[in-house]
Amino acid sequence: MQSISPETILRGNNAWDKALPQISKLTKCPLILGRGINTQHLRNKIFRDLQNFKLNVSSTNLQFDCCYEDISRIKKIILKNNHDSVIAAGGGKVLDSGKYIAECLNIPCITVPLSASTCAGWTALSNIYTKNGQFIKDVVLSSCPKILVYDHDFIHTAPPRTLASGIADALAKWYESSITSSTIEDGLVQQAIQISRVLRDQLLIDGEKAFKTEFKNNTSWQNTIEACGLTAGLVGGIGGEKCRTAAAHAIHNAITQIITPNKFFHGEIVGVGLLLQLKLEEMKNNNKLADQSIKQLLILMKELNLPTNIAQLGINVFENNNLQKIADFTCRDKSEIHFLPFEIHKQDIVKVIANFEKQKVKI
Repeated sequence: MQSISPETILRGNNAWDKALPQISKLTKCPLILGRGINTQHLRNKIFRDLQNFKLNVSSTNLQFDCCYEDISRIKKIILKNNHDSVIAAGGGKVLDSGKYIAECLNIPCITVPLSASTCAGWTALSNIYTKNGQFIKDVVLSSCPKILVYDHDFIHTAPPRTLASGIADALAKWYESSITSSTIEDGLVQQAIQISRVLRDQLLIDGEKAFKTEFKNNTSWQNTIEACGLTAGLVGGIGGEKCRTAAAHAIHNAITQIITPNKFFHGEIVGVGLLLQLKLEEMKNNNKLADQSIKQLLILMKELNLPTNIAQLGINVFENNNLQKIADFTCRDKSEIHFLPFEIHKQDIVKVIANFEKQKVKI
């Protein structure tokens, strides 16, 4: 079975208002799930609008990331109050939590992304972390969200940094899927790869303009946020597991194991992992174009104020055995790194990262 997309998608300006009649038919006692203080005003609007539709609505917030402690606590709230749906309104951790909780309790999930930082509003997948933000595992869900509301009026209120993060994460779709699945003969997989190529090209063309200019009447902004939040999810839906992740995400998952004072967004870390994946391709697979891809990405990433090495994530890989910790987690059993069409060993990760952080690599 393959879950390709949400059952209903509403997008554009005023998408939330257009969604209200459908939501009111689906649920009578929803729980709004959120997290950040900066998005509380949007969840307050969602709450008031649902009340105006005579729904018996409540709300609660995550305390941490998408972690088992929060998931357990919120499941108890839902069962105690007989909520019949979850409306997850926020970033990727909120959306993943809402989807996972709804799946566990067999109730519908409605996703309302409040930034373009992720395609989690689309996918039948939840990433589980510790409460300190360390990646644990991916959980494949039985279905995508029942309704996805991608309201441009909500998303434009998010900081530009969230858009930059979403661009980096969405760019990885092409670089990961094209190397893991290019020899697979399944037609849908090949179509997903080609969609990811168009997605990459669109982000390279429109990404900087979307990030730097006013969103109103800005086609580049509209195309970019929908590429990050919708098209990136479609690629994973059509292509399946191997069109989702490879080395860039494997390295992201490993980097999260190092606890740092400053929190970085998922896509910001994935972007660093993407540069390292390309160096692995050059070193292990003799990919002559990898260096050119790195130079092209670096130009965009610097314009988007994205980190371009692990040191800029607040981690010194040469301290506290951090380099070995990253290599160990990257190469653990069932890691996405093993989707690559060539063998990767811990010493390969150590060598590539050490050279990259020392800037022995010409970029």
